[in-house]
Amino acid sequence: MNPFIWENLNYVQQRNPIKASMANRRRDYRWHNRVRHSIPYFITAMENKKLLAYLALGAVCVLWGTTYLVLRIGVTQFPPFLFSVIRFLFAGSILTAIMLAAGKKIPSGKVVFNQAVGGLLMCTLGISIVGWAEVNVSSGVAAVICSMMPIWTVIINLTVNREERPTALIIFGLLAGLGGIALIFKEHLIEFYNPEYITGIIAIFLANLSWAIGTMWVKKKNTGTDPFMNAGLQMLFGGLFLIPLSLIFDSYTGIQWTSEIVISLSYMILVGSVAAYACYFYAIGHLPMTIVSLYAYINPVIAVILGWLVLDEKLNAGILAAIGITLLGIYIVNKGYQLKNSWKAQLSK
Repeated sequence: MNPFIWENLNYVQQRNPIKASMANRRRDYRWHNRVRHSIPYFITAMENKKLLAYLALGAVCVLWGTTYLVLRIGVTQFPPFLFSVIRFLFAGSILTAIMLAAGKKIPSGKVVFNQAVGGLLMCTLGISIVGWAEVNVSSGVAAVICSMMPIWTVIINLTVNREERPTALIIFGLLAGLGGIALIFKEHLIEFYNPEYITGIIAIFLANLSWAIGTMWVKKKNTGTDPFMNAGLQMLFGGLFLIPLSLIFDSYTGIQWTSEIVISLSYMILVGSVAAYACYFYAIGHLPMTIVSLYAYINPVIAVILGWLVLDEKLNAGILAAIGITLLGIYIVNKGYQLKNSWKAQLSK
């Protein structure tokens, strides 16, 4: 309140208590009226943010389901780590430049460090390792293994909070999910005679674990920061950290810039990275992690169908049943973890 008005109000209170009481009532009425009218706008803004977060999550479910196919097309015709280096450096630069042009500023050193760690875990050791493995592993199998991300999330939560023990439902869901993966491998037994295939499978499991750890890291560390700037910085750092891996493991002899490579890279940069990653980190910032992790149910279904349609990857009733069992196991683990937290909250009251 203006100091002059406040002084005059004190004067009125001293000279005329009745007028002072009326003045106080008018002041309180005006204040309550402003608050009452501002609440609907606040609620509407919150609802719009929640709706936008769910739309962003829906985009992630569809877009990342297509990237397994496009990634396999790219890495089978181009050095896999170099493919990811180009993808993340361009995508990170584009998204960061857009944010700077929109008036955003480079965040503090601590925030930049957190994005570097997230980029290392998610881009370098996560999706780029999956791309490297897809040279020998089909896009559908890679997507189904990556669908276990919610299970890794629950396991990490239970490991960090050692006083918590998994319930019977969580254990059953974990076993069901692993059983579904085993059934998928049963349909590809002949490929296990290839050591490179086994290495690729192990690499995808480890990359999926790294992605889960990275997701939990950025969820914890990025509170109150801009999700789009964060995504751009994570991809930039992820691409930079990949350069040594490319120099060590990639072969640069016979590189050809075919139309398929150009289209694959363009799609992965603009759609699979700039659009999808921005949507993913926006969803992480506004929705519970258990809800965000549900994208893992839809990605493998899209990836398997596209792999079968475009690359003639193996698909039969046994594989479909195995995918169903795997996704059911993931759902049971998620549900068991939610029920466990609900029971814990009820007991603490």
